[in-house]
Amino acid sequence: MRTLTGERLEKERARLRAMRVYEDAYPALQYIGGIDEAGRGPLAGPVVAACCILPKDVEILYLNDSKKVTPNRREVLFPEIKEKAIAFGIGIVDAEEIDRVNILQADYEAMRIAIREVEEKLHKEPELLLNDAVTIPDVSIEQIPIIKGDAKSVSIAAASILAKVTRDHMMLQYDEEYPQYGFAKHKGYGTREHIEALKKYGPCPIHRRSFIGHFVKES
Repeated sequence: MRTLTGERLEKERARLRAMRVYEDAYPALQYIGGIDEAGRGPLAGPVVAACCILPKDVEILYLNDSKKVTPNRREVLFPEIKEKAIAFGIGIVDAEEIDRVNILQADYEAMRIAIREVEEKLHKEPELLLNDAVTIPDVSIEQIPIIKGDAKSVSIAAASILAKVTRDHMMLQYDEEYPQYGFAKHKGYGTREHIEALKKYGPCPIHRRSFIGHFVKES
């Protein structure tokens, strides 16, 4: 990764300062958790959520919405975020549970799992949650839903990277177990290649039955 210097470094730092507007609005709070998820739309694999609390003065260059960051850069940011975070949690809900409760409820549960993991590490609740667009049911902590929050808040951006990379790593492992579907390439999303493999081989255990009815009919 290229080292930033001079004007480019100052520009990057200014961008990151602009992404602290929500965190900086609460100077008295130390434990502000960003919440985001990965994997709502795929035909296969889990939904993964993350909660991440960053120090007030942390600097993580290139931190951004995971969709705006290249895969290689996400892999570099992933351990840096984990190292510099005050606390982080990862919640995972598998395809079977997604089919049982629906993707929205599974998404909320993954977020609640991530929050509980942070609580266990901190031995207390986060003081505030900044969420990417949603309000999570059955959570007593104050929440602020922010539309496109992963591009507006460093805490949510960090959570988006943690969730995305965790899920991608899981899909790489599933690719070794079920190589005929190409999970390493498309990560379970409904690409033409994936749909053709699904029609040819039928679903595997990590496919979401509630998502694939348009493509395959199971007896």
